Amino acid sequence: MNEKIFQMINPKAFPTPFCPGCGHGILMGAILRAIADLEYDMKQMLFVSGIGCAAWIPSPHFKADTLHTLHGRAIAYATGAKLYNPKLKVVVISGDGDLSSIGGNHLIHAARRNMDMTVVCANNFIYGMTGGQMASTTPLGSLTTTTPKGNQEPPFDLCKLVEAAGATYVARYPVATPIPLIRTLKKAMAHQGFAFVEVLSPCPTQFGRRNAFQTAFAMLQALKKNCISVEKAKSLDPAELPGKITVGEFVNQEN
Repeated sequence: MNEKIFQMINPKAFPTPFCPGCGHGILMGAILRAIADLEYDMKQMLFVSGIGCAAWIPSPHFKADTLHTLHGRAIAYATGAKLYNPKLKVVVISGDGDLSSIGGNHLIHAARRNMDMTVVCANNFIYGMTGGQMASTTPLGSLTTTTPKGNQEPPFDLCKLVEAAGATYVARYPVATPIPLIRTLKKAMAHQGFAFVEVLSPCPTQFGRRNAFQTAFAMLQALKKNCISVEKAKSLDPAELPGKITVGEFVNQEN
């Protein structure tokens, strides 16, 4: 870790609360590197999170102002803070269960209003911290504590959801490819308007061990194998797309 990034982290946060192999540590590093590259002053930023494993990325790790809020209400708190102080660079960092299930209404209405904030959704396809229950993003057939015979409900495509609601910047990348992820986070944070980045982050503890992934490395390899770019997806026959996850930049509208 370089000295600049180290200075952005609260030393009292260590040792990290993340499970071994959790992808959220990679995401945390990517966010801090994006902020460092943009040369943003952390004192002019506010990081808001809800409840869940991803909420621990900014709080307690970031040496900055953070709001660790109620479950599903991160975007509502972020909206209030932004309206009170429009000069703040507001970044919401939370999980798929927090943002798209319990807080789903706040997500779509913030997108509809084109609120000037960046929302980073760490999608691990499951409720990780609360015991491994099915989430609105759990893939079909996947095993969770509440779907012991496999999930029968189709998951949300979060990028399509916020795009349809009106978001003006929308992208998706896995933590398995950190360089394009950092590049995308920089564009999202510099965007004026509602920017949404879905980050695919493996959860070996709750999702991996129930779905035949022997190691965290195997989950990263699977993400690399199954993620294909928007451009490549357009060149494939629709019959080749099931099981694949399209990644890249889907929307980038300047105000």
